[in-house]
Amino acid sequence: MEVKRLSHCVYHCDYHLVICTKYRKKIFNAGIFAYFKLQLAEVVSHYPFIEFITVNHDVDHIHLHLSIPPTISVGKVVGIIKQNTSRELKQKFPFIKQTYLPGVAVWSEGYFASTVGIDSRVIEKYILDQGKRDAGQTKFEYT
Repeated sequence: MEVKRLSHCVYHCDYHLVICTKYRKKIFNAGIFAYFKLQLAEVVSHYPFIEFITVNHDVDHIHLHLSIPPTISVGKVVGIIKQNTSRELKQKFPFIKQTYLPGVAVWSEGYFASTVGIDSRVIEKYILDQGKRDAGQTKFEYT
């Protein structure tokens, strides 16, 4: 687990996101996905607080494992990804632009989000063990 730091917080906020194409259109193949990944790198250049850990796809949706700070909402990040990639995909691949009516975005309005973190059993044990175990920093021998 990698802990990240901002000026006033320390965090580990990883998410699994699934974003589907509008009307579940099957637009992704290896080439389009490769271009999509380039667009994600462009997103990171403008929004360096977004870190894409793992990215994959099926023909009509993408899976993202990413890290974002707690100072920005998941919905905001999804919006950033959708806005920036939709426009670029339509410009680069004319068939995508023809697939959708004018003014219709590539992505559906919704998304799936789930936190990715430490197993709940590990957290529960950590909380319950507070005050019980000593790491050695407070052991003193008095004679």
